[in-house]
Amino acid sequence: MSGKIGNIKKGKLFIVATPIGNREDISQRALSILSEVDQIAAEDTRHSNALLRFYGISTQTISLHEHNEDKRVAWLVEQMEQGLTLALISDAGTPLISDPGYRLVHAAQIAGIQIIPVPGANAAITALSAAGLPTDRFIFEGFLPAKAGSRRNHLKALIDESRTLVFYESSHRIVESLQDMHDTFGPQRDAALARELTKKFETIKTAPLVELLKWVFSDADQQRGEFVVLVRGCDDSSSELGEISVKAMRVLAKQLPLRQASKLAAQISGKPRRELYQWALKNGLGGKH
Repeated sequence: MSGKIGNIKKGKLFIVATPIGNREDISQRALSILSEVDQIAAEDTRHSNALLRFYGISTQTISLHEHNEDKRVAWLVEQMEQGLTLALISDAGTPLISDPGYRLVHAAQIAGIQIIPVPGANAAITALSAAGLPTDRFIFEGFLPAKAGSRRNHLKALIDESRTLVFYESSHRIVESLQDMHDTFGPQRDAALARELTKKFETIKTAPLVELLKWVFSDADQQRGEFVVLVRGCDDSSSELGEISVKAMRVLAKQLPLRQASKLAAQISGKPRRELYQWALKNGLGGKH
């Protein structure tokens, strides 16, 4: 054991961000810590060892993933209480963001072990910075449910969310997820698709959901890799229209053409019919105009 990392005593847990693709996207501080800690807990040691070898780092690694985290947390915390310095890394990006590690960090915190974050790459924030969608307020939803019914219900619960929505998605579900977003949020809702960020085939495209869906569906190459999908939040005019107006439109649009639904909703709420109609179009309500 090395005794110290700079002026930092032993018995610490470092949360170290690693590149999401381009190996050069790692900080000098991260490299120094990974070189000097006693052990590195990695989601997939085979994947992480390739990165470590690239930088000439020979620190011992131990696997820590969703299937063994419960069993290993107590032992790792005990080791840190005895003086072990441990770095936690994931396969890519910032640990714990849709990756394992929460149980370890929580247990270490309870045990009074100092937890030191070492910031770096994160796919959600990287995509958000280049998507051209509002960034002042956003909500990270991670991976949507794999089952179609659960996924659609989850999206429906976000219909009125005004913040920019940020999702992760895999290659084998990207088309289905975009289709569900199109059907839930409406074809004209602005969205962005960020694929293979920082890698050779990086692609970032921002367009209405109808265009993104057609583009991905028609090009098999755009269905490969790792994805971040961002969707503009619900039009803020919903708050101006009022809860009664919006609720009336949602109920009526399920049964009637939009023109008739907006006319009735206007009579109920006292809001202008044209504004209700335009709001319904923007938010993908109704199949008949």
